[in-house]
Amino acid sequence: MAGIAASDADVVALLMRQHGDIRNLFDEVEKTTGDERRAAFRRLVRLLAVHETAEEEVVHPFTRRTGPGGEKVVEERLREEREAKELLSRLDGMDTDDPQFLPELQVLRLDVMRHARAEERYEFNHIRRHADKARLASMATALRAAEAMAPTHPHPGTESAAKNLTLGPLAALVDRTRDTVRKAMGKDG
Repeated sequence: MAGIAASDADVVALLMRQHGDIRNLFDEVEKTTGDERRAAFRRLVRLLAVHETAEEEVVHPFTRRTGPGGEKVVEERLREEREAKELLSRLDGMDTDDPQFLPELQVLRLDVMRHARAEERYEFNHIRRHADKARLASMATALRAAEAMAPTHPHPGTESAAKNLTLGPLAALVDRTRDTVRKAMGKDG
């Protein structure tokens, strides 16, 4: 665990940090223009894709199978995620300079923040009640593996079109994240 912040050794604390990173990226997209906005939006899309895929692979299955009401909590979160993914997909097809981009981004931001608050209130509390320290840590390991797939800070040299293409389209990113999470959790495909 050397080099891992204590809070990142706990899946709930790690997810809360990611929610903060997502809020910060929304701010960055809104405050920038041109190439800076495009780059910030790419990082936001990547983090949202990785975050939600990791939750679907790690967090939701745990919530479903532990304690009463877990299935209902997960179904409500999945409905929220579907709505946000539809809007994200529409935004992903827009030019960030389009006059409709920021108003649409605001709608996405409200949906994502409402979803994050519901996760924090319902699902994260459920996990805290039902997971021991070792389980919280193993789930965090899988989420960190997924997070490594999507840098949340600019890295020199990744702004070019060729480098962005090597990162793959959104669906490929989701697939790679899912494979990484499953490997970290000790599961095969």
